[in-house]
Amino acid sequence: MILPSRSRNATRSRTQPTTSRAVACLLLLALAAVSAATMPAPVSAADQMPVPHGTPQAAGGTCCDSLAEVRQNIDRIDSAILKLMAERGTYVREAGRFKANAASVQDDARVARIIAKVRAEAEADGLSPDVAEATYRAMIAAFTEEEKKQVETRGK
Repeated sequence: MILPSRSRNATRSRTQPTTSRAVACLLLLALAAVSAATMPAPVSAADQMPVPHGTPQAAGGTCCDSLAEVRQNIDRIDSAILKLMAERGTYVREAGRFKANAASVQDDARVARIIAKVRAEAEADGLSPDVAEATYRAMIAAFTEEEKKQVETRGK
């Protein structure tokens, strides 16, 4: 899911449904990754087909001989991403300890700095800056909602 860019987001009011969709998408992504990590994926005939186009580029040109091998590596990377997201979540909860109220959780200037940094790093690493930005905007929105809930709950 691609969230609106900063320019449209700045003029559009923040709505719960957009954030809820972002949270739902992240949860579905997490569930899919966990499922993929815990259950062996069925191997189809297409997974075992020889490479029909181009030459290998992943892993320094040493991967991959089949679609199944590609998918195994994607599943491995997804698992690592989830572990890092969980670690990030612990620090988001720590940040919530320093916030006076739920209104103080949203920090648009910080989000702008993060997005600028992410886009630059993505470009340097050969990732589409648009993909990186969309992914981070969804993740930040979901974590921001979780942090707001934490702060609101603490205040009760």
